[in-house]
Amino acid sequence: MSVTHSGVGSWPGQDVAAAVRLTLGELPDGAYLPELPGRGPGSDMIGRALGALGALDGVGADLQPSGWRLTEGTSLLQRRAYATLRDDLDLLEEQAQGFAGPLRVPLTGPLTLAGSVELPRGGAALGDSGATRDLRDALAEASARLVGEVARRVPGAQVGLQWDEPLLGAIRAGTVRTASGLRRLPAWGSQEVIGHLRPLVEQVVAAGVDPARTLVHSCARSIGISDLVAAGVGGVGLDVDMLGTADLDAIAGLLEVGRVLHLGVAPSAVADVLPTVDALARRALRVLRPLELGPVIADRVVLTPACGLAGWTVRPATALLRRLGSAAAIVDEELAR
Repeated sequence: MSVTHSGVGSWPGQDVAAAVRLTLGELPDGAYLPELPGRGPGSDMIGRALGALGALDGVGADLQPSGWRLTEGTSLLQRRAYATLRDDLDLLEEQAQGFAGPLRVPLTGPLTLAGSVELPRGGAALGDSGATRDLRDALAEASARLVGEVARRVPGAQVGLQWDEPLLGAIRAGTVRTASGLRRLPAWGSQEVIGHLRPLVEQVVAAGVDPARTLVHSCARSIGISDLVAAGVGGVGLDVDMLGTADLDAIAGLLEVGRVLHLGVAPSAVADVLPTVDALARRALRVLRPLELGPVIADRVVLTPACGLAGWTVRPATALLRRLGSAAAIVDEELAR
């Protein structure tokens, strides 16, 4: 086995069929179902998650000027988000005929979902422990249903689940503000984060997903890598520019217990700026070499963009994936020395 490469979640443009073909063709060891938020409300990461929840009873949401808000029943926009997700699955099934290999489904994680969706009376659901727990439980059920659906449609796939948690660092630091902006929600500690994520892992594993194919991805700083490992996830995705010195020990611990590291070595905040292959490889090796774990970790390292590429255009985004593949080969060689 060797170092591989993959994408993260969001992708530019509006052509889902082309995006799915690209990920299946360019990423045989790291294929995933991309999100295309350029199609409008319901196609972004929050919209997709609420669309998945729209298949369940009692989890309604509507899009307000301030963002998505929980409601008594499903709204027209939430039903459209669910229909969009179903259409994406139809296209995946069509494009993945005969596909055999890993296939990851990105979905918003429970903490970021609770921090991004408002209560019926306003304010983030994260500020209400009951609403946060209800969203987590619903998302666990929706996640299990979704991976089961993908496994049925693409029987040769080794289906995995990626929970995206861009707000994880802010939630741990206690910097998420209330609706008024005058207060901050209390910081979450390790026990709360672990206890909140573990039920999702357990439910998708019970649905037949290999625990090694569960992943939490976050572009944030101070995401608590050790807590994610303790929650049972099979892998962690992160942005190398957000790492602190203490994170290296946590990464070493993650790799030593056989978990997978999705290493976000390609900066994505500035659209269409392509780093060289050598630069990508150097950024990866700056993290991996000090660990002194040798070539044994190669099959547990995946090079990725730091975050999603929705703000890019298709041609540079495609070129970036290819450069990541070339960089992965260099990193593989260097680890073997």
